[in-house]
Amino acid sequence: MSVSPSRKITQILGAELDKLVTLPWIWLTLMGTFILNLALTAAFTSVGLQGAAGTQSILNIGLASMGHIQAGFIILGIIATCSEYTGGQIRTTLTTIPWRGFQLSMKHLALAIISIPAAFIIAASGVLYTFIMMRDTAVMIEIDTMIITLIGAAGYLTLTTLLSAAIGALLRRTTPALVVLLGYYFIVSPLSRDFQPSIRNYFPDTAGYYMYMPPSSDVINVLTPMQGTGISMVWTLIFFTAAIVFYRKRDA
Repeated sequence: MSVSPSRKITQILGAELDKLVTLPWIWLTLMGTFILNLALTAAFTSVGLQGAAGTQSILNIGLASMGHIQAGFIILGIIATCSEYTGGQIRTTLTTIPWRGFQLSMKHLALAIISIPAAFIIAASGVLYTFIMMRDTAVMIEIDTMIITLIGAAGYLTLTTLLSAAIGALLRRTTPALVVLLGYYFIVSPLSRDFQPSIRNYFPDTAGYYMYMPPSSDVINVLTPMQGTGISMVWTLIFFTAAIVFYRKRDA
């Protein structure tokens, strides 16, 4: 009995989503990221209250931890794709679901379904905390601008998660993937900040920053939020396409 493509996709998506939601490390990573975000936001807010808070906006302070909490979403993406290679579970998966392209695509879609609301909640929690603590001192911002910025922040964290998952699928091992990605985001990229800035604006982390960079009359943004989103999506699609190609050609 043949199975229709739409039903096949639905079944594979359900299976991948079930695997992710029952993986303890997924929720431990998200909980750890949430706690880290609140701790960092509290620290940044405390500094803002002691300094010239009136010159800062709630969004600037509430999203100041983004550069740090992206590590949690990098780890999330790597765990999602590399965990099955531990103990050879990937062989069972490919025996049950032989359509490799569909399987990896649905894994990324299932990961997006989890990471989008998680990223929004985590980003919004920092902004909410800052608003509660600094509503009488910091520069206020319109609600529409706040929502758009939070959507951009959630989008950046989600694309970072999917890009990390794609690289995890390419490397197939958790430690090498962590070394490569964390090394790039937290060592290579900061050290190369003054090297060819016009080129660095098109790197995934730099372009992604413009997705949620709060508007300011003092700073001229090199990229618009839409341009930053487009560049980040292109990087994600490049690595995802490479992951699909290698995933279909090599042994489990």
